[in-house]
Amino acid sequence: MNDVNGKRIRLVNEYLSEVNLNSELVRYYKGRNILVTGGAGAIGSNLILALSEMVGSGGKVVILDNLSSIKEKKAWNVVPLSNIMFVGGDVRSDVDLKRIFKEDITIVFHLAAFFANQNSVDYPETSVDVDIIGLIKLLEYSRIARVEKFIYASSGCAIYGSYPKLPLKEDFVSMHLTTPYQINKMTGEMYCNFYAHHYDMRIVNCRFFNSYGPGEVPGQYRNVIPNFIYWAMKGQPLPITGTGEETRDFSYVLDLIQGLIKGGFYTEAVGENFNLAAGREISILEMAKLVNETTGNKAGLVFMPRRKWDTKPRLLASIEKAQKLINYDPRVEFKDGFLKNIEWFKDNWEMIEKMADFYPGMSSAVRGIVKK
Repeated sequence: MNDVNGKRIRLVNEYLSEVNLNSELVRYYKGRNILVTGGAGAIGSNLILALSEMVGSGGKVVILDNLSSIKEKKAWNVVPLSNIMFVGGDVRSDVDLKRIFKEDITIVFHLAAFFANQNSVDYPETSVDVDIIGLIKLLEYSRIARVEKFIYASSGCAIYGSYPKLPLKEDFVSMHLTTPYQINKMTGEMYCNFYAHHYDMRIVNCRFFNSYGPGEVPGQYRNVIPNFIYWAMKGQPLPITGTGEETRDFSYVLDLIQGLIKGGFYTEAVGENFNLAAGREISILEMAKLVNETTGNKAGLVFMPRRKWDTKPRLLASIEKAQKLINYDPRVEFKDGFLKNIEWFKDNWEMIEKMADFYPGMSSAVRGIVKK
């Protein structure tokens, strides 16, 4: 175990100890075999560390990931532990799913997706194939295997549409969706609701907001914070698409992990959908200035036209439902989480430079304003 992996394990375990998970929840996960699709990704790689600690030596955390979002197709972000099993495979593959469900899976966390908005605009057919056909196949195998819980990673940033009333509450529904990714996440929840109703599956829909933190590699289809940190550390100007006054509900990755773990435990969560977020607004301009100040980047900012699909001037989630149903308790202040993100970048800089995915023929969202 190298020092960087050891530090990441300690970060996750320290967070879990601070949250004070109740003893019944800890016993619930002990000794289980749990499937995490997309487990090599930013949220998934943190979730498997938390679950590895919780299932102990008598259980197993199984990862299914085709590494499609990782350059060079290396699962370098997955910490090797004795009770973690990595399977390089695809949620659309019957062969891979049959292999996975031989492991006596009792809980499924479905995080795999064709991430995210711009990627789905550029490749709409692949997007629907992964996000819908892959989901249906996984639901079918989970139903046949009689899994106890199925936790679906939805997206509050995606499904609430263009003109919502803030803060965003779960009972709001909009058809003003502007990318295939947004449409797919809404459709995914509908399929989960169908399987819950028709087959009595115990399903939970968790709606994420703007995740950030250790584990996410920058790239043309990735989130804004890792991309900004990467460009700042390379001394490049940070591209603001819009005015910079746009706000987002940036949510620290381990707070989201807390929500997933609690969502998989509490019976009150079954059949429900709820937001997992920080419940606060941060402007893009404020965040960008923090990135430049923290990294010492003197290149400043460059303003670009807003992307056509980016129609939300503000995002702020209500987390009241999650607080009530699953005792959700996001506790990491934005700047504290951001500094942990910076530290992870510095610890892994050599690998991040190799894996950062900005290549010739890149998406129109970043073409002409960033260097590889």
